[in-house]
Amino acid sequence: MINTFFGANLVDYHTIRIAIFSDVNKSTSSPFNLIIDGEKIIILEIAKQSFLNGLCLYECRSKNKIELGHEYVIQCRDFGFTSLNVNEATTFPSFDEDFYYDGDDLGATYKKDETTFKVWAPLASKVSLFIRKSPNDTFLTYKMKRGEKGVFSLTLNGDYNGYLYRYSVTNSGLNFITTDPYAKGSTANGRDSAVIDFSRVQVDLHEDKLPHHSRYSEAVIYEFHVRDMTIDDYTDIKHKGKYVGLTEEGRKTKGGNPAGLDYIKFLGVSHVQLLPIYDYKTVDELNPDLQYNWGYDPQQYFVPEGSYSLDPNDPYSRIVELKEMIAAFHKNGIKVNMDVVFNHVYASEFSTFEQIVPNYYFRKNRNGTLCNGSGCGNDLDTSRSMVRKLIIDALVFWMKEYGIDGYRFDLMGLIDIDTMNLAVKKLREIKPECMIYGEGWDMATNLPSDKKTSIFNAFKTPDIAFFNDTFRDIVRGNNDFKNNSYPGYILGNTSFLEGFKFVLLGSCVNYCYPPRFLSMEQSINYVECHDNGTVYDKITRTFPDKDDEFKLKILKMINATVLFSLGIPFYHAGQEIGLSKKMEDNTYNKGDEYNKFDYRILDERFEHSVFLSSLLHARKGYDSAFDSFKTSEDIAKSNVFANLESGALEFIIFSKNADETYSYIFNPTDHSINFTYDDYYRLIIGEGGYLRNSDIYIQNVIVAPHSVNVYVKKKKNA
Repeated sequence: MINTFFGANLVDYHTIRIAIFSDVNKSTSSPFNLIIDGEKIIILEIAKQSFLNGLCLYECRSKNKIELGHEYVIQCRDFGFTSLNVNEATTFPSFDEDFYYDGDDLGATYKKDETTFKVWAPLASKVSLFIRKSPNDTFLTYKMKRGEKGVFSLTLNGDYNGYLYRYSVTNSGLNFITTDPYAKGSTANGRDSAVIDFSRVQVDLHEDKLPHHSRYSEAVIYEFHVRDMTIDDYTDIKHKGKYVGLTEEGRKTKGGNPAGLDYIKFLGVSHVQLLPIYDYKTVDELNPDLQYNWGYDPQQYFVPEGSYSLDPNDPYSRIVELKEMIAAFHKNGIKVNMDVVFNHVYASEFSTFEQIVPNYYFRKNRNGTLCNGSGCGNDLDTSRSMVRKLIIDALVFWMKEYGIDGYRFDLMGLIDIDTMNLAVKKLREIKPECMIYGEGWDMATNLPSDKKTSIFNAFKTPDIAFFNDTFRDIVRGNNDFKNNSYPGYILGNTSFLEGFKFVLLGSCVNYCYPPRFLSMEQSINYVECHDNGTVYDKITRTFPDKDDEFKLKILKMINATVLFSLGIPFYHAGQEIGLSKKMEDNTYNKGDEYNKFDYRILDERFEHSVFLSSLLHARKGYDSAFDSFKTSEDIAKSNVFANLESGALEFIIFSKNADETYSYIFNPTDHSINFTYDDYYRLIIGEGGYLRNSDIYIQNVIVAPHSVNVYVKKKKNA
């Protein structure tokens, strides 16, 4: 009908709101009929009606409850037919309780003689399975049966290993063909979901080779992107940019230094943190050299990213290769933390979530628009029961199937506290020593501030650690490298002396600032991560006229400070040798030139890797000395500060467990610091790194400019 709008929405289980905008008037004798599944017809009672400038609104009532899962059409003799939009049912108060499904069998569950497919689609009137053996075959179609809690299921007899499938879902008269949100396998670029027989991809993950860590602060985390770590032509890594490139042993730079896996082993870190390795959207998996992305644009939460695979179109290839990479780290005693993005997806309007259950997965403002705290146009509504279930299911799956040892949560402040605490509980039932940490920024999203897993609510999440931006800004300087850049304490700004003491103590002691954390186990101490500019670029910005030797000297002091502060040391790959992003801030899609690990620079500055590696070995040697620091009160009673000349600092820690006294002298100034102890001390960390075999005790010390030395007091009976 020309110049006419006719629409209908479900308001509650007995109420339908109908809108008509037309030059034609509805006849008073023409009823609104509700047609159910094309057969049953119910005449609706008009409870209210209003008229305004050609818009007519009718509030109609049904005596019987309008059950979801049927095809509903509103018919009016004067205006024809329109589908009833039931999407607002997701906002009904009892929706989550009515439709929460607690089964662990969503997706495709494979057995040799049968495969069962299950998809949660409570609004849908119809769901069908499209399935084929290979991309060259035609899809066969099977209607799925609706069961309890809005779960549609179908069991196919026979061996469906490796078959490709999609779902056809009809909601409120609209049909979409989409992949499975719980798919465990996929062809290239998420075109088809794949049935996976996990008995065919069993890889010894060598979890028995992993060391025990009773505290987060025993960890040293090293962050990198799979492609970045192996893509450089300056090494003999064979499979560049791929999972298996990080399984290759014995690889070297052109200068003969260790590369790839061997380089990470050489450093001696306890944990690697991998930028997203689940399937993400903005890299063409069949042509991965044409585009670059860090991967913070989720597409499939249970499927490994295919651009790192040797054969992205083989659903098994990426699974086996990722497992082999994780196994290689585990075999060498290195735990693997996975960077996860549960705050948003690539594009909500095209996501499988919106196509299968519209109006459910994404958080909204009071006016109905999508929240944009992520800056990506959509925030997942993690407080919804089935969103929370998806997150927990994915975390558990990656840990059980791939041996993941911990998780770093991107923009964790957009996730509610209940979801995060439940995640900790479930994951620690599998791996009691797993690490859970993330970005606790207080983002602008429609979630009450006291419900956000933000750094301001750290006291409500005692088992979750947070990236400590206060540490970063005080030690290195602020994050604005270009417009309002200021240096931190280690870059010579000694006005930060008191704040520096605060972050040295794990930001958990009431000193200078109110404590940010319950204990030092919640403080991720970092000065650089994949986001923003590198610390070397920050030093360059601060000292534009200084040479590399000067800047690298400051870099060594910063890297040592990260390791010596109470809390969890965190390093971004290349930080140890002063890699640059050419003063760029956000290089998430700028390619290898800006992001790769530059092994040529490694050869030029290998001594700086040796320096950090030696410090990591030193930390392992005396880390147990601080086991007595269980609480912030323990820390507060176990240290003393002494202000030295020109803003330098002595930090003394008394270790009860080891009956030792450690003295850290930080000198961020341009001149040497002369210092005299009351007793005899042995130098264990100097400008050259860890002095493992030193047995010389002295009282008078000289600390060079822009350096930190560590001494240990001689025991009385020694």
